[in-house]
Amino acid sequence: MKFSRGLLALIITLFFNVSLSAQYLYKDELIFNPAFSAEVEKLGSELHQKTGISLRLVMLKELPNKMNIVEYEKELMKDFNSSTILLTFSEMDSKVDILANPASLYEYFDKKQILSPVASPVQAFTMALFYSDGFDSFKEIVSSYGGTIIPLLSQKAKEGEVLGKYSGSMFNGYADIAEQVAASKGVVLENAVGSANQTSIMVVKVLFYGFILYGIFMYIKRKLYRRREKNESK
Repeated sequence: MKFSRGLLALIITLFFNVSLSAQYLYKDELIFNPAFSAEVEKLGSELHQKTGISLRLVMLKELPNKMNIVEYEKELMKDFNSSTILLTFSEMDSKVDILANPASLYEYFDKKQILSPVASPVQAFTMALFYSDGFDSFKEIVSSYGGTIIPLLSQKAKEGEVLGKYSGSMFNGYADIAEQVAASKGVVLENAVGSANQTSIMVVKVLFYGFILYGIFMYIKRKLYRRREKNESK
């Protein structure tokens, strides 16, 4: 089968475009959205140009060979020679993790904060009241908040909106890592998410506080109803 020069050039161009598009969205088994890929590539490329650190996003359907997520990340990290941070999500395993190599990269971002299941200090305080079994655990829970991935990832999504939830929450975390690294390095990212990132978290806070207020309202309403019913029966 003979190829024309034009067709051959097109194949080569497509090959290199695919290679380039996979540089920072390193694996994508879930989203397959060109716009999402372009945003990750744009932010990842700028971060690398200005800091020399590669921030790569991995979106898996399921972890292979029953590996845990850290084992998988360590195997994947062998593919890279330069300073790399991996943000990995596995849908079927319901796992999210961040691995950095070399370990000194952890100095540039707060892994615990980014992966916290709690979005706000008020939410953390409320959870500490209910779930702590002592003063030490209370302090630990109440100080763990500011999560930019799991609070969004744990929100219920309507049918057909699940992939949007995945892409939104993972890009939110990706941007948070990028911005923290950039700030630690003293550089400014033109493609930073900034206020949009905070808006997403604010939505989570409003929903959470809304549920709390609704619960308090229903509790008071039920108490008043029972009291009135008791008085009427006398």
